[in-house]
Amino acid sequence: MKLSRRGRWAVPAVAVAATGGVIAGSTIAIAQAAPALPAKTPAQLLAYVTANQRVPPLTGTVVETTSLGLPQLPQVDSNPTSLSSLLTGSHTVKVYWENAQHFRLAVPQSLSETDLIRNGNTAWLWESTSNAVTKINLPADTGKHLNKRAPVTPAAAPLTPQQAANQVLAAVGKTTTVRTQTNVTVAGEAAYQLVLVPKDSQSTIGSIQIAIDGKTGVPLRVQVFAKGATTPAFQVGYTNISYVAPAAANLAFTPPPGAKVTTEGAGSDHAATGSASDESGMGSYGSGWTAVAELPQSDLLPSGTGGGAPAAQPSSSSGGMLGGGTQEVLNAILGSAKPVSGSWGSGELLHTSLLNVLITGGEMYVGAVEPSVLYSAVGHTTAG
Repeated sequence: MKLSRRGRWAVPAVAVAATGGVIAGSTIAIAQAAPALPAKTPAQLLAYVTANQRVPPLTGTVVETTSLGLPQLPQVDSNPTSLSSLLTGSHTVKVYWENAQHFRLAVPQSLSETDLIRNGNTAWLWESTSNAVTKINLPADTGKHLNKRAPVTPAAAPLTPQQAANQVLAAVGKTTTVRTQTNVTVAGEAAYQLVLVPKDSQSTIGSIQIAIDGKTGVPLRVQVFAKGATTPAFQVGYTNISYVAPAAANLAFTPPPGAKVTTEGAGSDHAATGSASDESGMGSYGSGWTAVAELPQSDLLPSGTGGGAPAAQPSSSSGGMLGGGTQEVLNAILGSAKPVSGSWGSGELLHTSLLNVLITGGEMYVGAVEPSVLYSAVGHTTAG
């Protein structure tokens, strides 16, 4: 399936989008006492979560928190798919899950809402603030990707703790140390904790902790810690969960009166270039914990931004696929980037606690890796 550049980012992004106001001090609650569960070795626990790939019907609330150590970003756009919303703060999503072909992810905001709904072979992305609807016609087997393990890319942000766990577990192998940690309570459920630690010193990830429901095997929370950190740079998890099927009304959607409806589907790319080859610009380098994604600078930065520097005159209306105010946010982010050069060429490096981004020659190289890996990737990526 080929979607427009906006669609490839906005559809997954809605699941980790912000509420209108940042939830100050919000955390995913854990009980102090470790709950009792039948003992499992790391190998048994890994097999347990792997064997329970099918998510049972449920409703619940997910909170995603990102803390990458970025500079203070301007809150110029309350749209939950805006760049500032995706990169900072705590974000809340209501989950209504029947199966991979029937679900709703609702992002409540102040006096508005953003929803992603799938009902069979049709998906809807609705942003009430602009009363804009994207209808996406899907192949019959598209739902498989929600439970399929896949590498993490900028266009594949985790939809739920389950998908985040699946993406993480794809890296398990000889390059990973697997152990368990003290049991915890997440969203009122007794849970095991599986800990994955990269062996490769070139990864900036210190560990990833997955809390797994002791009764269902459903991942309840995923926490990603940067090297040397005691608090997660990223976490996504349930604050409440109930294993009951959502009401049919929660899975139904009809575009509201006056909504601007855009239709996309397999093999089409209406909103971008009019061709079906819009994804061809993305490349990759390396694998597993040291994977690097390469994408054209134009795929993220608004028009008028060239090289590694922000445009001289930012415009709040030039947000493109990531909402209004994107240029102001990029100016703040890129203002902390440092000039770098070497035998590979020259560019600007944006460093955070977890991710490093190299901008050079019209391309962006992104990974949870040391800068030296990004430098090695320049000119050596393969088409994605």
